[in-house]
Amino acid sequence: MVSMVKFFGGPVTGISLGLSYFETVLLTIAGMMTSVVVFSFAGRAAAGWLSRRRIARNKPVFSKKNRNIVKVWSKFGIKGIAFLTPLLLTPIIGTIVAALFGAPRKNIILNMLWSSVLWSFALTFVAFQFRQLFSGMF
Repeated sequence: MVSMVKFFGGPVTGISLGLSYFETVLLTIAGMMTSVVVFSFAGRAAAGWLSRRRIARNKPVFSKKNRNIVKVWSKFGIKGIAFLTPLLLTPIIGTIVAALFGAPRKNIILNMLWSSVLWSFALTFVAFQFRQLFSGMF
């Protein structure tokens, strides 16, 4: 369930535990979707907490990262955020961003699901192809 926090951790953990390719794919998807479901219900509250935290620390509203997220949302909507969530954002942040922009919960969950399936198969395949590089790490 490492992929609940950082998506690429799922395939790496699956290899280190000796899981099969499909077990790793399924658990990676399950990890991301667990975060997505939890934070799609708590997304607006989490966004409010992040906003209060930003104000308390006197951080600017728009950073370079924030501007890039707004650009992706403007051009591609929920599909763009969902596509980039496993790679550049975490499942938690991607879900909060989608909720903050007002995407309906059903759309968040469905788009994050196809994204997690796509990237889980792709990244697990890459991780399994290069598992000899990871075997010395664990």
